[in-house]
Amino acid sequence: MPPFRSALTHLLQARFPLLFVESFEEQRVLDEIDAAVAGLKTPRALWRWSATEGLRRAGGPPERETHAPAAMLQGVARVHERAVFVLSDLHAFLGDGTQQADPLTVRALRDVVRDFRAGELARTVIVVAPVLRIPPELEKDVTVVDFALPGEPEIRDLLEGMIIRNRDTVHVALDERGRDRLTKAALGMTLAEAENAVSLAMVNGSALTESDVELVLAEKAQTIRKTGLLELVRSEIDLADVGGLDALKSWLDKRRDSWLAEAAAYGLPAPKGVLITGVPGCGKSLTAKAAAAAWGLPLIRMDIGRVFAGLVGASEHNMRSALATAEACAPCVLWVDEIDKGFAGAGTASDTGTSARVFGTFLTWLQEKTGPVFVIATANRIENLPPEFLRKGRFDEIFFVDLPDSYERADIWRLHLTRRPAGPAGGPELTPELLRELAGISEGFSGAEIEQAVVSGLFEAYFDRRALTAADLLHAVRNTVPLSTLHAAQVAELREWAKLRAVPASRSLGNDGLAPE
Repeated sequence: MPPFRSALTHLLQARFPLLFVESFEEQRVLDEIDAAVAGLKTPRALWRWSATEGLRRAGGPPERETHAPAAMLQGVARVHERAVFVLSDLHAFLGDGTQQADPLTVRALRDVVRDFRAGELARTVIVVAPVLRIPPELEKDVTVVDFALPGEPEIRDLLEGMIIRNRDTVHVALDERGRDRLTKAALGMTLAEAENAVSLAMVNGSALTESDVELVLAEKAQTIRKTGLLELVRSEIDLADVGGLDALKSWLDKRRDSWLAEAAAYGLPAPKGVLITGVPGCGKSLTAKAAAAAWGLPLIRMDIGRVFAGLVGASEHNMRSALATAEACAPCVLWVDEIDKGFAGAGTASDTGTSARVFGTFLTWLQEKTGPVFVIATANRIENLPPEFLRKGRFDEIFFVDLPDSYERADIWRLHLTRRPAGPAGGPELTPELLRELAGISEGFSGAEIEQAVVSGLFEAYFDRRALTAADLLHAVRNTVPLSTLHAAQVAELREWAKLRAVPASRSLGNDGLAPE
């Protein structure tokens, strides 16, 4: 029995008077409720209500004058039989933080709960809504029942059913691997959204092939973006495209495919994630993008700032919704960028309580999650985070990204100069001598500052419509004051903090200012 149906069955058998199911998939929820009611040992009548149809017993005509919620609830109270009442539009009358709930509706619902609890007949009201809205008067009476997004079996059944129904008009060139990839690409979508995405793939050339995975992913990116909290980030870079950070890249590479059944057979749990802190501009965000691309997993970015909405209770709901969506997309990488800014001050005297509650929700999920969602959190000012965030068990490891040493600077220069064409005639020849000179003169530079030096040199060359030269690069470096000079005290403070609390992201090769030959 599916988890939702099983939980609902137990609640109905226990005669809970008021349940609330939050989901955008109304029809799917209604189907599951029908199945749960039909499977009860003691039969119950099924009643439904919507603002357009009014209250009606399944298979019967609507009751008169029951379109208004208060009148409908009074009608519910008059039903003297074992019954389950499914209410689809009631959330619109329960307030949303900007407007007060309808007092007549709230009072009538409380009366129904009182009568159902005291009566001898087993009767339950189930509110089905896309958003969770519970007035304070009902907080102690209502039980929230989780309804997850469809998992891999449900989406695979949908795909197979659509293939069968369209086999006369759509050519299907998908082997077992292709069907598996297409199914995984649709994880995190509702069944309706997944059906729309597969339908679009089918009409795209009147064929369904493995290349349509990209089209489904593009549709999922739109779906995730509509939440306003998450964003599906596409990245083409690999870990090899990240200069330096050998220790961090090696650690990530060893956890490749760790979410597969083969790893579970070794007794390995799915890795929880990693916290990457350090000097700004040294590759923290780039590493998150590269890790997801290298592992072949979707990268989902969470915007902590958007989680904190203005409505009372909305921030906690936003966090739960975002985490549920991430788990539905598993296996995936959840990238929480600049987490220190989002949770700075949580639990302090200046916090009104919202930040602490949202932070607590995230911490609990991070500790207890069982799905293969690998979290990569990046932070610049680690001291702004609450201490409980840094304790062992939250993350598998905490890495500190320092300014690149001479060897890493040479590698970063080589990567950026190789990646750009540098004009029709090409750039300077990347000899060991030139790389040693560039690495030496750019001591104290971050990776981002080296990249900007390359860009500045390219602008100089482009202005004269000539090839990039070594002199352009050296001039750009000499005219740049690095962050390590402007904020030397802060960088020193970060390094001091990391000595005993974090693992270096780079293997120490010495900061002698010279790249190896």
